Amino acid sequence: MSQHPLAQYLDSVTDFPKPGILFSDISPLLKSHFVETIDAMSALFSDAEWAQIDCLAGIESRGFIFAAALAYKHNKGFIKVRKPGKLPNVFASIDYGLEYGSDTLEMQKGDGSRIVLFDDLIATGGSMGAAAALCEKVGYQVVGMACLVDLAALNSFTYNGQKVRSVIQLED
Repeated sequence: MSQHPLAQYLDSVTDFPKPGILFSDISPLLKSHFVETIDAMSALFSDAEWAQIDCLAGIESRGFIFAAALAYKHNKGFIKVRKPGKLPNVFASIDYGLEYGSDTLEMQKGDGSRIVLFDDLIATGGSMGAAAALCEKVGYQVVGMACLVDLAALNSFTYNGQKVRSVIQLED
């Protein structure tokens, strides 16, 4: 499989945030090719699919970058999926495990809107799965999930039969 041209701008950082972790840093890519990155993420969904989406939800914190930019591009609402203590009027929270620890996500009450969840990267699927479950718990309909980078060697994640769409798939 040929890799997306934007993959060359990722930086691999060893032993971050903990020893044994190879961190894919999107900072160089966003600095030099932000517009192209947002356009590539936009292309993950067809025009017909965009027409059926009400809001975009970003998972704290890097998911905010993509969800907010795409919400602006497609004239959609933006919803935050936050870490504890960052959001007033929390309606529900969820605890989850991730590849190097555990965490919690919180959200305000939903309104039945059809949403797509965005994050920067999917490794094991812990954050995305927890965020999708939380979105449904607070009252949203999850109609899609997307990220910039999929560490495909670490997961075969799906949620309610939906796969996460990604621009860049890293196999090793």
